[in-house]
Amino acid sequence: MTEQTHTMNQVCDTHSTTRFAVIGAGVVGLCVALQAQRAGFHVTLIDSNEPGKSTSYGNAGYLATEVIDPLGTPDVLRAAPKLWLNPKGPICTPLKYVTKAAPWYWRFLKASQTEPAQRGTKMIHQLNQAAVAAWHRTLSDIGADSMLIKGGHLVVWQTADTINEADQLIDKMRAYQIPCEFVAGKALAELEPELSKTLSHAVFFPEVHRLSDPYAVCNALFNAFMQRGGDFITARVTALNPDQDRVNVDLTSDAGLISTLSFDQVSVCGGVWSKSLLQQVGLDVPLEAERGYHVTFPDDQTRIHHTILSADRKLVLSPLGAGLRAVGMSEIGGVDLPPIQKRFKVLREHTQSLLPDLFRKPDLQSSEWMGHRPSLPDSLPVIDQHPRFARLSFAFGHQHLGITQAAITAELLLDKLQQKTPSVSLDALRVDRF
Repeated sequence: MTEQTHTMNQVCDTHSTTRFAVIGAGVVGLCVALQAQRAGFHVTLIDSNEPGKSTSYGNAGYLATEVIDPLGTPDVLRAAPKLWLNPKGPICTPLKYVTKAAPWYWRFLKASQTEPAQRGTKMIHQLNQAAVAAWHRTLSDIGADSMLIKGGHLVVWQTADTINEADQLIDKMRAYQIPCEFVAGKALAELEPELSKTLSHAVFFPEVHRLSDPYAVCNALFNAFMQRGGDFITARVTALNPDQDRVNVDLTSDAGLISTLSFDQVSVCGGVWSKSLLQQVGLDVPLEAERGYHVTFPDDQTRIHHTILSADRKLVLSPLGAGLRAVGMSEIGGVDLPPIQKRFKVLREHTQSLLPDLFRKPDLQSSEWMGHRPSLPDSLPVIDQHPRFARLSFAFGHQHLGITQAAITAELLLDKLQQKTPSVSLDALRVDRF
């Protein structure tokens, strides 16, 4: 990460004409900051953490353009009790957080009914259709084309009695013009020789892309942003005060210094941490932290060739520059509670069932991580302006699809701010839709 970071005082003294602030230096905020630079703004990026080191750091890095359904659908509701009661299943809510999570789950239940779920699928599909081309434009612009890899994706099943699930998936994908094919036996083994021979069948998506490594991509985005004259402030945003002419941003540093900066435009891209800032400007958004876990095996980057989703075990395996990564779990659990340690053990067990030879290594190395996906009950992000203060805008709430939709989100938001007609209708992504 480049060291061209400015203190608050330096920015106040030397960049009094700063016009555009982006709050949040995850992958969405970084893409918005670069897109704002391309639009001619002088941009200041603000985060209390190192760019790319929060939620964006630990995901699987694959552009999940085939994942078009919201998290909540009638089928998911029918399967939820079984998944929830399974001690090795993907769904959990920490007991200490159940009461706090209840209002979110109530909205989730309503959003999971047939009609709203179908609307969600239509919206997610539109964003995902545009996602890869937007990433091509973003990475080509900064000379990092090689970080976008057309690697293909596999969804695998354990037993032959689930072939009907694969057939249903293929039918649905073809209805949305998403290329895929059924593979089994020798064809599956040729695609992924290391996969367990006990697996029955899979659906292969040849057009799915991935990023070489999510943190490395965030580094590349940030370095390009700084080289183009951007400013980065390490600070917490403690208050937003918008009016018709400007947005004042109150900042607090680790040293306790407090400063107020004024901007012509401010975009809140702070993931789950956006919620408290929105409350200050009269917006109550049901945003929750959906905790996700990963285990990364740093010496096994080349053990698999594609991203792999286990339909039975609900985890993704991804070959990244940082290593082979196993990603999974879905916990509505807030941002303050520590990880549930047994979840890492479950991830390892699931990984071993899929890649048994990996665990025969005598000196197998691995690392653990937990992050906080910003999730809204309808599984759709917010890409919008404040209904009263047009100078204040928002891009957050992408749940499992932050990496997938980051680049297209930035383009859509800047189009909206410049009063251009976005390539995708944003009506379903309003900040006040709840």
